[in-house]
Amino acid sequence: MPKLTPDTRRDALILVAATGWLLALPGYASEFVTSLALSCLMYAALASSWSLFCGATRYLSLATSAFFGIGAYVCALGLDTLPWPVLIAAGAAAAALVAAIMGSAVLHLRGTYFAVLTFGMTELIRHAVTYGEKQVAGTVGRVLASVPEPGTVYVTVLLIALTALLTAIAVRSSRFGLALAGIGADEQRAQTLGVDTRLVKIAGFALTAAFAGATGAAMAVRWTYIDPHTVFNPFIGFQTVLIALIGGASTLWGPVIAAVVFSLLAEVLRLQLPQLYMMVLGVLLILCVLYLPGGLASLRWRAR
Repeated sequence: MPKLTPDTRRDALILVAATGWLLALPGYASEFVTSLALSCLMYAALASSWSLFCGATRYLSLATSAFFGIGAYVCALGLDTLPWPVLIAAGAAAAALVAAIMGSAVLHLRGTYFAVLTFGMTELIRHAVTYGEKQVAGTVGRVLASVPEPGTVYVTVLLIALTALLTAIAVRSSRFGLALAGIGADEQRAQTLGVDTRLVKIAGFALTAAFAGATGAAMAVRWTYIDPHTVFNPFIGFQTVLIALIGGASTLWGPVIAAVVFSLLAEVLRLQLPQLYMMVLGVLLILCVLYLPGGLASLRWRAR
């Protein structure tokens, strides 16, 4: 059982208060603000769940877009027949299953090799889905006709982000979280101390993928038409990693803060500098890596 420390209680209270405010947001905010909040919540869920495993173990996974796309396609395939909560759960389960299989094959590697292989497997999954669509349906892509109300999608993504953060709080205070941190500090030593590192890594990788799959299933209905190029877009995975690293992958609130800052900044730059905003974001990332290697969360310790 996770140990409830004062910090854990404080984080839980902050999370409950923020959730109440976000639930009320669509009632008085414009559609643009609500849409922007939805984007922030999406990347908060993705970055927080990515940090849950990768921030602790220091494994750099580039497979987030694969799990996001799997969840999106599960939603598209069952949208006309399955209830909405079942679709979200099915997207999470399918992504977790693929992650467990993928993790069994590549989690014995570290560093650049692991990052490159996860990216390669993401591309493999994208091309496999494209090939399967051509062979089965005769075309590539799915039309999403009967989609839920925007308010339903917003609340769903909010609940996914909330669950991801609550899970991160619980994992940090559990033996499982200590095992993940031990793997990140010294994997061989953790193994000699009795930690089943292979099983722990696969479980953590699958847990991360489950949240990405659930997020993909919920966000798929924002498009009236999806195809592999859209939902398996590598930019989703890269942006998730960048947000987590900019915020501080080893912290709880760093990825959340970075998701909000990054989403707002990207929207402003996209409107003001449509041709240059990616270059500006790249420069800001370089400056952050050079002068804030611990992420935005390190500003708190510098202030102290």
